[in-house]
Amino acid sequence: MRQEIVDGVLQYIKSDDSSEEAFNDQALQLFRYQYTNNTPYQMYCRQKGKTPRMVKSWKDIPAVPINAFKELTLSCEDPEKAEDVFMTSGTTKGIRGKHYHPTLEVYNQSMLKNFKNRFMKGHKQIKMGILFPTEEEMPNSSLSHYLALAYKEYGTGDSQYLVNDLGLQTDSLLLLLEHAETSGDPLALLGASFSFVHLFEELQDRGRSYQLPAGSRILDTGGFKNKSKELDLETFYTQLSTLLGVDKSECINMYGMTELSTQFYDDGNSSIPSVKSGPHWIRTRVVNPLTGQDVPKGEKGVLVHCDLANFNSVTTILTEDLGVEKEEGFQLLGRVQGSEAKGCSIAVDEFIRAAKGSSQ
Repeated sequence: MRQEIVDGVLQYIKSDDSSEEAFNDQALQLFRYQYTNNTPYQMYCRQKGKTPRMVKSWKDIPAVPINAFKELTLSCEDPEKAEDVFMTSGTTKGIRGKHYHPTLEVYNQSMLKNFKNRFMKGHKQIKMGILFPTEEEMPNSSLSHYLALAYKEYGTGDSQYLVNDLGLQTDSLLLLLEHAETSGDPLALLGASFSFVHLFEELQDRGRSYQLPAGSRILDTGGFKNKSKELDLETFYTQLSTLLGVDKSECINMYGMTELSTQFYDDGNSSIPSVKSGPHWIRTRVVNPLTGQDVPKGEKGVLVHCDLANFNSVTTILTEDLGVEKEEGFQLLGRVQGSEAKGCSIAVDEFIRAAKGSSQ
């Protein structure tokens, strides 16, 4: 592992330097490193005519289609020596995407600093209920690691995990809610969006609702993909607020993905769709996937994220998420369809053929 690369990224995250110049310098340094050490990526970049000599801005760094993580090993270091490997939950032809982390030091610092600023909001600790399995139960899940970091670093000693291999531990969760309501101590509930849907069903079946004390907050993530019951966002956050007594402004959604090392947050869901934004070490473009060019501000396009905490794989990823640029960030509008989906598929095919050295 190139320790100087890791040290440079860690220093940049700590620096709080949000200038365009600093971001660009760090992005170009990482591009040179990844171009040199990530062979499939280098082959793709060369086909695009995007060598380190030609790329002058972070916006010019070739974006890797997110599904390429399912087809190829994208790593600058020996994947066999990775400290951890996060794997996607979705499958394509039975294949899960893999994101290799030679060290978790960068991922952890990225998560903790961002989480402190966006969710803890100046508080050192809060009692937590985690509505997701532990790292031991889901060892290759980036979300289980993310929530374990939150739990260990910012949760009080009486925080609890409330999902295991038997599902949602409803009785323990209701006791936690009752204690918070009667004690007046703030409570934070964090977990996958669909875990909260299960909670809604239990509360409605039992005719129960709670009024959590001031300072309580909720974090959900992941949406409802591949689930049988799906709620629209307005209904989801209304139910969170009415059943748990937490204002929508304190119901935070985290948008992240296995292939990134940095997460985005909104400032609550009083207004839907909310505007999401990230820290100074990640930036987002909204592009036409057929051309790779930015769409005019205010128009819909596919999100491309440039994450400087992704030091070992690739910094720049073409997602399959539709969005629109806003003054303070972007709005997430769902999965790509139609021409956008076709553009993403073409990009994946192009990347794989280039990376495998195909002349077709």
